[in-house]
Amino acid sequence: MVDLPPITLRLRGRKVVGRVAFSLLLLAAIAVGSLSGLLFVYSSDLPQIHALEDFQPDVVTELYADDGQIIGNFALQRRVLLTYEQYPQILKDAILTTEDQHFEQHWGVDFTRVAGAAVKDILARRVVEGASTITMQLAGTLFLDRSDRRMGRKIQESLLALQIERNYTKHQIFTMYCNQIYLSHGNYGFEAAAEYYFGKTVGTLNVQEAALLAGLIRGPSYSPILHPQRALSRRNLVLDLMARAGKITNAQSRLAIAQPLGVHLQAPRNTLAPYFVEEIRKYLESTYGTEMVHQRGLRVYTTLNVQMQQAANHAIRDGLHAYDRRHGWRGNLDNILKNKTDTLETYLDDDWRWPIEKGDYVQGLVTAVDQKAATIKIGSLRALLTPPDFAWTGHKSPTELFKPGDLVEVGIKEINGIAAHVQLNQNVGPQAAIVALDNPTGEIKAMVGGYSFDESKFNRATQAQRQVGSSFKIYVFSAAVEQGLTPFDTILDAPFTTMSGGQPYSPHNYDEKFEGVITLRRALDGSRNVPAVKIAEKLGMNSVIDMARRFGITSPLPPYLPITLGAADLNLLEHTSAFTVFPDDGIRIDPHMIRRVTTYDGALLEQAHPIVHDVVEPEVARTMTAMLEDVVQRGTGTPARALGRPAGGKTGTTNDFTDAWFIGFSPEITAGVWVGYDDKAVSLGKPETGAIAALPIWLEFMQGALSGKPVQDFQKVVPLDKVALTKSIMVDTPDDAPTEAGEGPTTPDEAPQQNNPATH
Repeated sequence: MVDLPPITLRLRGRKVVGRVAFSLLLLAAIAVGSLSGLLFVYSSDLPQIHALEDFQPDVVTELYADDGQIIGNFALQRRVLLTYEQYPQILKDAILTTEDQHFEQHWGVDFTRVAGAAVKDILARRVVEGASTITMQLAGTLFLDRSDRRMGRKIQESLLALQIERNYTKHQIFTMYCNQIYLSHGNYGFEAAAEYYFGKTVGTLNVQEAALLAGLIRGPSYSPILHPQRALSRRNLVLDLMARAGKITNAQSRLAIAQPLGVHLQAPRNTLAPYFVEEIRKYLESTYGTEMVHQRGLRVYTTLNVQMQQAANHAIRDGLHAYDRRHGWRGNLDNILKNKTDTLETYLDDDWRWPIEKGDYVQGLVTAVDQKAATIKIGSLRALLTPPDFAWTGHKSPTELFKPGDLVEVGIKEINGIAAHVQLNQNVGPQAAIVALDNPTGEIKAMVGGYSFDESKFNRATQAQRQVGSSFKIYVFSAAVEQGLTPFDTILDAPFTTMSGGQPYSPHNYDEKFEGVITLRRALDGSRNVPAVKIAEKLGMNSVIDMARRFGITSPLPPYLPITLGAADLNLLEHTSAFTVFPDDGIRIDPHMIRRVTTYDGALLEQAHPIVHDVVEPEVARTMTAMLEDVVQRGTGTPARALGRPAGGKTGTTNDFTDAWFIGFSPEITAGVWVGYDDKAVSLGKPETGAIAALPIWLEFMQGALSGKPVQDFQKVVPLDKVALTKSIMVDTPDDAPTEAGEGPTTPDEAPQQNNPATH
């Protein structure tokens, strides 16, 4: 073998090295070119991040009660914007420790984290760790399709993040991120999430609550509502990471990890006053537009009073359930075991998703029954239904009423730990509505339009037109007093027939009796039908209708005598507003629900300036007030005496007991109550008069609304000389007519008659 010269080997070695170097340079050039082309392609479609300067995220429109409490909101995305300084350090630490530990050091992309994540993903042969920084997450959320999981989106996200970092400070980026990030169940941003999950602002969060919210960034699969165990594990991981990073001590971490989730849902269900809130929504959308209301974030300062609204809510439900108990047990309970889709252990009722408090009516599940008691499950609560709790049904043993798996309506009387004392109820049949007005201002302080807004959005306080019965008589008697008659003038309560609408008309009284010569005072407090019709006929129906119009009644009023007894259909709000004329000394202030509206930034859009109407002279109003006080003290409204305060009012019951009314007032508040079935042909049943069905609701409301407030008196009318001013309206009063009946308490209300369009 001949050895090659060394020079030949060196030349060949240089050629090989040169070829390798050339190849590497070529590959590098190709890679750089490809990467440049790729970056050019992806960067060419990037949005302009300068749009952030004008970016306006959707924010929530909030409604405030008269004391500043939030009572409702409207939003496509539930979001409350905060500044950087408003986010507490404990929440900042939880977010940064979990999502971006090098946030203050990187320029938008954390290349160290990217490399580490890539190694882990390669070793695991799947994506096990993300590398997105907070800036990248913000870029993706604001500008890119979140459903796109391709590599190209990640490149665009990185490029956008680099641009954002060049144009905005770290504080600005962090604030935009915290206000924008989605945290499940319709909540965008940490402030909205804190209010939803814990009922508090971010400034009051403790360490475990901050950790739970930070853990939610991962997505809805860590929701404490849908996946409580996963949420707990994620929260504890965040706490552990915070301890490792030195943001909290190990002792703090261990203590926080030992705590339960602590979720106290404050879901924005507008449950305090849903009918009131819905009325405002309709008004705002018609005035400012849907986008302004649901995306731009108005601030609406309403007239609602929380204490009064709570009293109204309880009064309506208590009153309807009391009515239902008076009419007996219907049975026919639903049973979850029949369809075999649920068990006693797995069943969850929608009522149990929200906090259960004393006074609530909720659905319970019968889990066991014996001769002494039925065991009821109500979410985390347990109760025993014993014979005293269902005595109204007429049954004595639980086995006669229940079996395991039955769903029963119960009223919560007391709660002690996980034990509850309940009373048996059932789903109610009729509906009821209440509206309360502040006399000095005309502000609507409370409104309930039905038993359940979830079941029926129809607002019976503003939308229903129902016959008002004898409560219409206030317009007749106001016209009479204005024309010079006094409470001590007399009229004959005796049978008579007149013509109305070309037809004979014979009004009747409730008790089918006649009291002879009685005063106007007695005619009103006893709600005597015949005298009221005689007065209307004497004055002329046009005078009565004109008076009702001055009181604010806009509903159609045909000029026939039967409307004297309430044959016309009115709505509860307009009729209740009319009664404020009496305690307001003859004026009426337009009822309204809004004090002012501003933009999210505080610019004033509207301020309430309700119109004040002169209706009657003060002397007329004071005289009518005194007469309506008599209704409470000695007439058809005597149950209202239990209020223990100066009050006046009027009952109303329509033909066949289809509608029951009571509208009453104190010097401070006027409230009206209606009870009936939505189907006008369905009767409440005898003897469900205004005094029996509606007045107890009014009384319970007024007791709650005025609790703790000082007692006030009405303006008093100048005393009248009863003997000097007494005169007879009916010139044909016979000499032997019966004298006025006694002035003591009378029957509840006048009875319906088959030939009357309305009874009173």
